[in-house]
Amino acid sequence: MDSTWINAPAKINLGLDVIRKREDGYHEVKMIMQSIRLFDRLTLTKSKTPGIHLTTNLNFLPVNEDNLVYQSAKLLMDEFGITDGLDIHLDKRIPVAAGMAGGSTDAASCMIAINRLFGLRLSAKKLMKRGVRLGADIPYCIMKGTALSEGIGELLTPLPNAPDCFVLIAKPVFHISTKFVYSNLKLDEHTVHPDIDAMIDCIRENDLHRMCKNMENLLETVTIPAHPEIETIKKTMLEHGALGSLMSGSGPTVFGIFDDADKAKAAKEVCRRLPYRCFVFVTDLYR
Repeated sequence: MDSTWINAPAKINLGLDVIRKREDGYHEVKMIMQSIRLFDRLTLTKSKTPGIHLTTNLNFLPVNEDNLVYQSAKLLMDEFGITDGLDIHLDKRIPVAAGMAGGSTDAASCMIAINRLFGLRLSAKKLMKRGVRLGADIPYCIMKGTALSEGIGELLTPLPNAPDCFVLIAKPVFHISTKFVYSNLKLDEHTVHPDIDAMIDCIRENDLHRMCKNMENLLETVTIPAHPEIETIKKTMLEHGALGSLMSGSGPTVFGIFDDADKAKAAKEVCRRLPYRCFVFVTDLYR
């Protein structure tokens, strides 16, 4: 095999809680991760020219050691003494800095593809152990599906598939700094935490409506006051048929859960007309 390609799915958070800030500065989280059918695509080709050569369809993305794809390729190639050259093309479709793990899923998928291309025969667990060195979300992006994520995001427990549904994605044009969100998050005895365990029960019982009623993201307590547009997008989705709506990760992407594809598509057109220049997309869950 001289070439291979792989799709890298985005993720949303069906629930996100922050338990505490650790002494090392990281935050301990408890969240439900879910892959969706919105993909970047990576194409990897062996080359006679030594080194890693990364290209993308977006000219503002770095194509050197500052890109997680490059870092993930280098990690495996250095460890296993791979001296072949490698050309990697990243076709980026997941919005950048959107709270959808775009960079992490690209790195995870690059590791999976290199494992296949060079016959390294690493199990998913072994890939995950290496991936966490580059980012806490990378192990989940190797696992995919529905999962409980704890610790700083690296402690994963697979869950049953979330109930079938349609997902409307709306990503406004502005960006939100993850550092800003976590540094402004207030955690004290008055903090009302999302009930992630109730969410897990809903998923186990395949109860879509109750799952949607329990969806919460504690980080919204920071992002919505800073960007009220997020609340407007959520309300717009709920007013047009969403069973539940939530910000993903640290934002600014908002998603709505629908039980009917036509309702989701109609709500998409309404969100498209909002004055926030939203990227809008209707999809479903990736199993």
